[in-house]
Amino acid sequence: MTSATRDPRRHLPLILAALSMIGPFSIDAIFPGFPDIGHAFGVGEVALQQLLSVYLLAYAVMSLFHGAISDAYGRKPVIVVAMGIYALASMGAALAPSFGFLLACRVVQGLCGGAGIVVGRAIVRDTMHGEDAQRMMSKVMMIFGIAPAIAPIVGAWLLGIDGWRGIFWALTAFTVLLVAGIVRFLVESHPVEKRTVFRPRPLLRGYMAIARDLPFWPLAIASSVNFSGLFLYIASAPHLIRDVLHLGADGFPWLFVPTVSGMVTGAFISGRVAGRVSAARTVGWGYVCMLSSCAFSLFFALVLDAPRVPWSTLPLALYGCGVQLAFPTLTILLLDRFPEQRGGVSSVQAFGSLIMTALVAGVLSPMLSSSMLFLALGATSLCGVGLVGWLWYRSMERRRVALTPAAAATEVVSQIERNEPG
Repeated sequence: MTSATRDPRRHLPLILAALSMIGPFSIDAIFPGFPDIGHAFGVGEVALQQLLSVYLLAYAVMSLFHGAISDAYGRKPVIVVAMGIYALASMGAALAPSFGFLLACRVVQGLCGGAGIVVGRAIVRDTMHGEDAQRMMSKVMMIFGIAPAIAPIVGAWLLGIDGWRGIFWALTAFTVLLVAGIVRFLVESHPVEKRTVFRPRPLLRGYMAIARDLPFWPLAIASSVNFSGLFLYIASAPHLIRDVLHLGADGFPWLFVPTVSGMVTGAFISGRVAGRVSAARTVGWGYVCMLSSCAFSLFFALVLDAPRVPWSTLPLALYGCGVQLAFPTLTILLLDRFPEQRGGVSSVQAFGSLIMTALVAGVLSPMLSSSMLFLALGATSLCGVGLVGWLWYRSMERRRVALTPAAAATEVVSQIERNEPG
């Protein structure tokens, strides 16, 4: 069967889930290697944190262009080229002779690492609609959810085999295999006749149109900030595990297993209720879970004499569940704002999310990671911002629905007046 006649959805969940794993593995898998990297190059914790910050900043900036480039040249070529360059950057990181060279490779990884997830969201909306799209997004997120849990475990295992360089060799091998799978199984979902021109002026005009769409902003805020509350703990993992919970390199599962178990559960539930439960109710359930998690985290931080597992990390399962309950629905609502610019919208969404995660990694995590109470307060604040964004969007939608009959009547009167003879 040729690529033209193959069902484009057949291998899509596994391909997109594998592409989604690039991000978590690029971040979480290297955490266990931080002490060895610092020892190898003679750098401290502040410098090591830049391995995360420069990756996220590069990821965020380039995410503005991945979707637009795929709108112009097709989804598949963009993913293949980006993942190929990512593999070369991972190889360079494994061979890095200096810390500066390693940081440069991390920048290149960030520039390419987001192509899969940004373009992948556009592929989902290219190939399916409505509840099918929500189910697919949920399925991808459910498979993707295991990555943050296994990444630090794999990283610690590789650390014992070939040191921190082995982690980057593993990323190289994974990406090479992924590129081979994409070339063989991914079907192009954006035909030539629907492609746009990639030029600075039309690109800027498209982003300006998105920026002028008022309902886009509360949706973007909600989808970006929700995960940031969870990412605050993830970005703080090296300090949190070693210095707050006083665990060794094998202690990362105490943080990541509850988090990812909740994420997988939330994505599974989101997929099961697609088409049966309204978008508003699904997102509402998500916020109930996230706010409940914040309440439990604050409670344990206040009543425990010292942070300890499992109580200090167990509430994150509920937060992860809430994030994944809300995220697929919020993403579909965002992409449907501009059906002809799904790649561009996905890029803007990814940019906002990555700016938030870079801010969390570079500013909030260093400020708050010394205390479970500070982390709980930070996550609660971020969740509250996301909830305000969602309530803002809901208010705008209710107002739009209320005004629709009046607007329709005004349009009818206007048409009658235009058709009347002078």
